[in-house]
Amino acid sequence: MRTRVSSSSLFLTLFFSLVILCSGCPSKPDYPGTGGSGESTEEEVLLEPFDAPALEELDAKVKWEDRPVYSAMEKTLEEQAKEKPLATVEEALKLKNVSNETNEKILSAMGQLPKSDSVIDYDAEINRLLPADIKSSNPVMGSSTYEFWVTGLTGFGLFGIDRVMDPFAPSEVVVSWQTSEDKLYDKVVIRDDLVWSDGTPITAHDVEFSFKMIMNPKIPIPAVRTGMETIRWVEAYDDHTLVYFHKDPLATNVWNLNFPVVPKHIYEKSIDEDPTLADSEYHQKYEENPVCGGPYKMVKRLKGREIVLERREDWYMYKGKQVRSKPHFKTIRFRVIEDSNTALLALKGGKIEEMELQPEQWTDQTTDDDFYNLNTKARGEQWVYYYLGWNMQTPFFKDKRVRKAMSYSVDYDYILNTLCYGLYPQSTSEYHKDSWAGPVKPRTPYKQDLEKAAQLLDEAGWIDNDGDGIREKEINGKKIKFEFSIMCSTQQLRIDICTSLKESLGRIGVSCTVQPTEFTVMQERAREGKFQAQFAGWGTGADPYSTENLWKTGEQRNYVRYSNKEVDELFAKAKFELERDKRATYYRKIDDILWEAQPYTWLYYRSAFYGFSKDLRGYEFSPRGPYSYSPGFDSIYTEQ
Repeated sequence: MRTRVSSSSLFLTLFFSLVILCSGCPSKPDYPGTGGSGESTEEEVLLEPFDAPALEELDAKVKWEDRPVYSAMEKTLEEQAKEKPLATVEEALKLKNVSNETNEKILSAMGQLPKSDSVIDYDAEINRLLPADIKSSNPVMGSSTYEFWVTGLTGFGLFGIDRVMDPFAPSEVVVSWQTSEDKLYDKVVIRDDLVWSDGTPITAHDVEFSFKMIMNPKIPIPAVRTGMETIRWVEAYDDHTLVYFHKDPLATNVWNLNFPVVPKHIYEKSIDEDPTLADSEYHQKYEENPVCGGPYKMVKRLKGREIVLERREDWYMYKGKQVRSKPHFKTIRFRVIEDSNTALLALKGGKIEEMELQPEQWTDQTTDDDFYNLNTKARGEQWVYYYLGWNMQTPFFKDKRVRKAMSYSVDYDYILNTLCYGLYPQSTSEYHKDSWAGPVKPRTPYKQDLEKAAQLLDEAGWIDNDGDGIREKEINGKKIKFEFSIMCSTQQLRIDICTSLKESLGRIGVSCTVQPTEFTVMQERAREGKFQAQFAGWGTGADPYSTENLWKTGEQRNYVRYSNKEVDELFAKAKFELERDKRATYYRKIDDILWEAQPYTWLYYRSAFYGFSKDLRGYEFSPRGPYSYSPGFDSIYTEQ
């Protein structure tokens, strides 16, 4: 049986992290870059002292249960062998995607994996769209979908999620994975034929080091640290054997195992000099030319223009023998094109081979031969929602009545049916309706009601007393005009949505300025809380606990600075509940509280609408789109 690579699945789970809590032990934690002193800030201690027991002692007292280890590609091939495609590739490429029936035929035919390596063009280059540049190529510093698109191919990890959002360990990197019966330990044995792109072996010590590095409070980790309080320790017993020690037997422990792994030999001596991992000349060198552990390595990075990856021979070959399947593309070129109209021209002209389509592009601009000469298109449901976020540290949005007024001000009909062409359903929940944590009963969506919005603003004390057309309020003895800016990306659809809000608010005495912002700058401002309102979106996690990162007090991506003690407690209770149905009740209660508070104005769920070159094969959709699961992008190929 052929072994196929599952690189994207190793790394594109955005919801991994740990913070450590342990019982008394004699030694202090040895943070990488602290010279073994164990010193950390008094304000923040992320690793408590811990001495791991001998492996023999642990094995003697623990009852281990095997967990799934397999090749996602092989599993998909087996599943496809049980069903006949609804159309041939030749038939599918003649179709125009105008109905559910034609969409199903296109996906059924074009999603078929190769039955033999001989049909794959292994010399092919794929040009992928990157709608915004990445901020960092270091996987531990990633915080955006686009960064994980890149590091999912260059980075190294031990776990993935499949198309139905279940966790597994890819057999390309893992020999065995076991969880203790009491759910307090996970033991992983990694393969002995893995090397970094500089030829250094990848070992369990890299995993242990990466864990400690992520937990070093001196390093400004933007996202992946979240949730790491659920792991007590990670111990490398030898070059290949790891044990993860959990603080408690939580339902969410499995999702915190897949933190990014970086090369110990590159970073262990450089953190003291530059804990930012970005400022020093040394770290800048590795930012531009990272040592990679995945199937691809970065060979070129022109900021704002393109990122070029090349297939690593030492990923699939080891000591002269092929030990893993050869990645399908020799070169992957990410082209940074922020303007969606420019991107579509590039797709039609054959300069890129895939892109996500905006509503008007799907409906009006990809229907004729100009598009279908070189391309086809397909759609799938995707659990992504877009929202307006209200920074509750500003004087404007602390009051729930004001936030509700904002939600009543939105012209949903215009946004959904005119700007989005009726393609996106209105969102009414933090959790997608089709997920196991989604609402049991449909929730009544907000509709525009400017009279109600004005009434709520009056009740909150925002009144136009001086007759200049702008509401004001006295706060701490100072008159504050209700004038704020809303930050959004430079995509035209998002600018248009925010402009619609601006016009509606102007009718009830609120001045709103639309502030289009380059994506990486927008990320930074959001993390630092340097905004008043923003239009943005979130993709789904494999488990609803990932939303803790958005809503728990003080979490890194709680950009709107929401804080609710009951919500914090419900997140904690949900992690301790092992039965899914009971866990769902906690998340639904969280959702009810959030809906009542309206820290976001939830706008719509964005389904996945993609254009693909007719040369591409093997694409399929999951709730996380066509890439962020396993096999995901790994299954895509071109024929000879």
